[in-house]
Amino acid sequence: MARVGLTPERLTRAGAELADEVGFDQVTVSALARRFDVKVASLYSHLGGSQDLRTRIALLALAEMADRVAAALAGRAGRDALAAFGDVYRDYAREHPGRYAAAQLRLDAQTAATSAGVRHAQMARAVLRGYDLTEPDQTHAVRLLGSVFHGYVSLELSGGFSHSAPDTQETWTRILDALDALLRNWPAR
Repeated sequence: MARVGLTPERLTRAGAELADEVGFDQVTVSALARRFDVKVASLYSHLGGSQDLRTRIALLALAEMADRVAAALAGRAGRDALAAFGDVYRDYAREHPGRYAAAQLRLDAQTAATSAGVRHAQMARAVLRGYDLTEPDQTHAVRLLGSVFHGYVSLELSGGFSHSAPDTQETWTRILDALDALLRNWPAR
């Protein structure tokens, strides 16, 4: 019989909290069982194993970020939308480093096609509508934004900027300004 109160959703949330505390790479069904003081076998009626748990955490993180981005983008365009978009990712990563790492998990094609990751791409394209880019330049720009945002956030989280001036917020603002200028003046092919 399943332990009262254990559900896939509750285990996923607890796994996400664990990821934020100890790192996504340390999240396993065994670690989760220790957290609930249950035997590992008792979790297998709710989860398909550590990979299933990791995928569920990734999907949760993607959904949480998509919800935040959607709220942040409402009524915004141009640089304002670009900044709101980037700020959500940066703030989420700083608030939930384990979940942010989970959101980078490579999903199988079927799961990816039905996940909140699709919403992220749609919202990135919504931001880019303010810059008058056509295909394939929109796709190139989506990849640019993802690369810059993820690269900066990853370096910042790992302490890569902690020992030098200027302040990281000033750098972030300058990066957003530079991206805005680039998107407004996208190079012709």
